[in-house]
Amino acid sequence: MQKKKILVIADHPLSPSGVGTQTKYMIEALLKTQRYKFVCLGGAMKHADYNAVNVEPYGTDWTIYPVDGYGNHEIIRSVLQKEKPDLLWFMTDPRFYEWLWEIENEVRANLPMVYYHVWDNFPAPYFNGKWYRSNDHVACISKVTHEIVKEVAPQVKSSYMPHAVNPSIFKPSVTSEEKIEVTKIRENILAASKEKFDNPKKKIFFWNSRNARRKQSGTLIWWFKELLDEVGHDKAVLLMHTDPRDPHGQDLPHIIEHLGVADGQVLISSNKVAPEGLAAMYGASDFTIGISDAEGFGLSTLESLSCGTPIIVNMTGGLQEQVTDGKNWFGWGIQPCSKAIIGSLQVPYIYEDRISQEDFNKVMKKALALSGPKYKKMAEMGLQHVKNNYNFEDYEKNWTSLIDEVIEENGSWETRKNYERWNLMEVL
Repeated sequence: MQKKKILVIADHPLSPSGVGTQTKYMIEALLKTQRYKFVCLGGAMKHADYNAVNVEPYGTDWTIYPVDGYGNHEIIRSVLQKEKPDLLWFMTDPRFYEWLWEIENEVRANLPMVYYHVWDNFPAPYFNGKWYRSNDHVACISKVTHEIVKEVAPQVKSSYMPHAVNPSIFKPSVTSEEKIEVTKIRENILAASKEKFDNPKKKIFFWNSRNARRKQSGTLIWWFKELLDEVGHDKAVLLMHTDPRDPHGQDLPHIIEHLGVADGQVLISSNKVAPEGLAAMYGASDFTIGISDAEGFGLSTLESLSCGTPIIVNMTGGLQEQVTDGKNWFGWGIQPCSKAIIGSLQVPYIYEDRISQEDFNKVMKKALALSGPKYKKMAEMGLQHVKNNYNFEDYEKNWTSLIDEVIEENGSWETRKNYERWNLMEVL
């Protein structure tokens, strides 16, 4: 039987970004069936060259074409004619794909489009309705996103398809080598403040996000410093794994120096590390923090829970479904004290959820005072939450099932169905 071909547009699937990683997981899941092959436009990164590459060990079943951005009209037209794919799958914020939906009539005339979508918050973005209706299926990363799509475009088929993390990488340390690595990282973190603020029992708070405005990186440092002023600079350390001078964020070293927390109270990890090294950093930490004012999903907090490290998050977007199952809590969720409507010409309105410093301090003090047995129970429940709701097996199974279903129902090229190439409009 001839393999079905899927055209993918997303971050380069071999890049370390969250979008790239989840794209890779989806592709590998369908390749396991030996019924599919992939042609990817690998974007959102700088390329040394633009030659097509085959990904080993899959050979011609997985080909990546490096592109700038995510592509353009002419690239899509060329790939469609050359490769004749049976389905188009694409992922990330809709603002990056308006150009693609502009030629939806050309694409969907021959093959179905599946969009893996994320939207951070309400109010429901009715301005996205035309984009939702330009797909055969919208797969939604978070429950918030799914509710939004059902409200804005109920006529479009949609499903809830949350992210997952690889449990063979993001897991509690088990082997002696893993435990040694976690211990080494923890000792190095504590040693940075040993000269002035020695305390081998201090809590380690981890922050692993892009240094961008909505992530609240500067706010976190500022509030953390003022918390230490109150409880003692020997009680906790904040480790931030990020680009300290990202052009879309703040000058974190400047803030650290200005606030006088450069003696090991706030540490920056800026070197790229392998996923296994990142898992060890979660394992060495007591809590992972995510207080973004808008967050579609929040992959770092899911990785943290999968490693057995509880989380402290803003109750916004996908973060709120990670920290609780509605009954149990796997860390602390902080309710926003402010929900301001912000926007732009491209996104006319969306809530920006801000937490208060007072609420942040209350939760942080609870974390500092949490007893060993209660901490262990919280960590174990978080692990079970990931296994129940974000496990890798369901992620692979659900994507395979969805792609099978869409291809079977809609066909492609000579067998294309369920798509009208025209519509009737009443002109008054």
